[in-house]
Amino acid sequence: MDGDMGWDADMDWDAAAAVFDDEPDHGLRDPAVRRAWASRMHSWLPRRPSDILDLGCGTGSLSLLASEQGHRVTGVDRSPAMVGLARAKLAGRDAAFLVGDAAVPPVGEERFDVVLVRHVLWVLPDPERVLRHWVGLLRPGGRLVLVEGVWGTVSPVGIPADRLTGLLAPIAGHVRVEHLSDDELLWGKAVDDERYAVVATV
Repeated sequence: MDGDMGWDADMDWDAAAAVFDDEPDHGLRDPAVRRAWASRMHSWLPRRPSDILDLGCGTGSLSLLASEQGHRVTGVDRSPAMVGLARAKLAGRDAAFLVGDAAVPPVGEERFDVVLVRHVLWVLPDPERVLRHWVGLLRPGGRLVLVEGVWGTVSPVGIPADRLTGLLAPIAGHVRVEHLSDDELLWGKAVDDERYAVVATV
């Protein structure tokens, strides 16, 4: 799922799956875009091999980068078509993909070192409750990695960085914001909206 490039919360994600990776920051097919995201992921994720929960994983592009950096990945997406593409993309790797709700992922009692979420929180109806649930999925010392933004000029959608950090303040320890709008390589073009990552340790 993604809030960028004309995608919206109410669209048919199964129907969108076939063309989802056509966007530069979705499919990461351009080597320069892929390197840019790999570099960011390297800085956001632990150095040691860790268990990563990728929520709203889409076709698994960020899951693949995490796997290539030595991590074990569990991806969750509500779209069976997206999950099918993610499974194919990471075939043979230490990765599992589940169809389910990113807000309440079907992972049982399993706990993770990182909960990774890109462009999903903004579409969920109660982000404060969702963030608390995600924190509960982390092991002690774990971290949330949240890539979000605000898109559009006429009727903007998204979640501003200051709102997200405010929601995290009562439930996380150290919270760091990394602005991403000015890094054209991440998006395959220049952008003029608010895009950022928050890395929060608990």
